[in-house]
Amino acid sequence: MHRRLHRFTVSIAAVTSAFLIVACAKDSSAPTTAAAAADITKVNHVVVIYLENRGFDNTYGEFPGAEGLAASTGAPKQISATGAVYTTLPQVNGQPYPTTLPNTPFDIALYNPPTIPTRDLVHRYYQEQVQIDGGKMDKFVQISDAQGLSMGYYHTSILPLAAEAAKYTLCDHFFHSAFGGSFLNHQFFIAAAAPTFPNAPASVVAVLDASGNVVTDGFVTPDGYAVNTSYTVNTPHPASAATNQLVPNQTNPTIGDRLNDASVNWAWYSGGWNAAVSGNPDPLFQYHHQPFAYYAKYADGTPGRAAHLKDETDFMAAAAAGTLPAVSFVKPIGANNEHPGYADIETGENHTLQLINAVRNGPNWNDSVIIITYDENGGFWDHVAPPVKDKWGPGSRVPTIIISPFAKKGFVNQASLETLSILKFIETRWKLPALGTRDAGAGDLTSAFDFTQK
Repeated sequence: MHRRLHRFTVSIAAVTSAFLIVACAKDSSAPTTAAAAADITKVNHVVVIYLENRGFDNTYGEFPGAEGLAASTGAPKQISATGAVYTTLPQVNGQPYPTTLPNTPFDIALYNPPTIPTRDLVHRYYQEQVQIDGGKMDKFVQISDAQGLSMGYYHTSILPLAAEAAKYTLCDHFFHSAFGGSFLNHQFFIAAAAPTFPNAPASVVAVLDASGNVVTDGFVTPDGYAVNTSYTVNTPHPASAATNQLVPNQTNPTIGDRLNDASVNWAWYSGGWNAAVSGNPDPLFQYHHQPFAYYAKYADGTPGRAAHLKDETDFMAAAAAGTLPAVSFVKPIGANNEHPGYADIETGENHTLQLINAVRNGPNWNDSVIIITYDENGGFWDHVAPPVKDKWGPGSRVPTIIISPFAKKGFVNQASLETLSILKFIETRWKLPALGTRDAGAGDLTSAFDFTQK
């Protein structure tokens, strides 16, 4: 898609709170790129907590100083398949949301408290591109199987993580790097690339018309890339998965390989991993949230798997003991990851606070950076059009919080960033070669830091 994107400008009203002045102010003291690259060596531990399926307006649309819901009033209204503007938001039968809601964002908690999961919403590769609609962001309701729920949001003030965002840095122009769902975004997060599935069964390959519109959806593109939920040929994968539909081992480089080549220790810590690999997976263990398991170097029985793929309990122990590796990726189990359909937002955020505090109260805190982000938007609407980069993305905005002794305090970072900005930050810190053009060209996350702080 190379359509020109419609962007919305925001005029933030004058504020009197000292916090808001700090949050909205341009940071004239930010270090130069060269200085940041030098000062970044103060960071010896990077912890990325990778949560699920929340858009920025869905959760941080009321955050002081951020470009949120107040800036969306001039955004195009949601339209139907005929191009007509909805008068009221259509809702799925049996859901708690009234069909009289106007065609604007609405407060989910009025009808579905944050302690109870909502239903899931479609979040797939081709569908998100249609929802974005060349930057008009006006087809989320039309394309969603959850219809009007895609326009729902939570009051930011009720979120357990909002206080952390206010204390440290919140990024308000951070986009998930690949269109669609968890599978492809996890793959992009570790490899900056989509996995290949040559000679996939025809039954799983999407069929497109001459204009690129989906005729029959599938998890493999016509040119042989796996883009929607699919499972690895390695364990763990569902016992019910058809053998001929398992994604073959990938061999392209990952961030793990780059760290290995530089003798930098790292681990992917997953909630429920030990039980899953022993054949007793938790009902909410998500197989497609384990991206390294799709790679030959981390396949069953390999030294790479034993050294780097671990359980979340191992993370907690390492944080308490002060033995965290240089880079930790933490993936909470389903019940704790905030994913609509099977997880509620409050339980997930409280669990994330436990992970944060394990680092903050441990011996490694003084040289640590904690990054909390979301794999993708989960099908929720956002009013800010993503930048156009390539056929893979980026997709919509997601919240990202930076917690660190070096993070700017009470700061809203308005730089254009994406998930691959995290890879770029790791690559910059340990002088690693980029995996590809997308991570090499990603926005610079050092804009969130002041390394002169003590």
